[in-house]
Amino acid sequence: MNKETTHPIECTDAMLLAYGREVGKLLSSSSPESWRNELWTMFTGYIISLKEQGHAPDLCDTYFSFRELIAFFENVERIGRGEGVETATE
Repeated sequence: MNKETTHPIECTDAMLLAYGREVGKLLSSSSPESWRNELWTMFTGYIISLKEQGHAPDLCDTYFSFRELIAFFENVERIGRGEGVETATE
């Protein structure tokens, strides 16, 4: 993932709620474990297709993007188990 082009976004409460709704919709379509498995399947297919496509100069960025998505779903799974959930008073 190219961090140099990432710009900090100042979030409002409304924006955070909107993000939360979108993430909630995404997560309700499948379990975090299923998402992780599907992501690895997609990445594996991508790697296999490189034999036909040839050199991929952005392979490193693609790998790190997939790795970040995997970490996201692992965190969601932990949150679902009640681990690492902070309350507003903590």
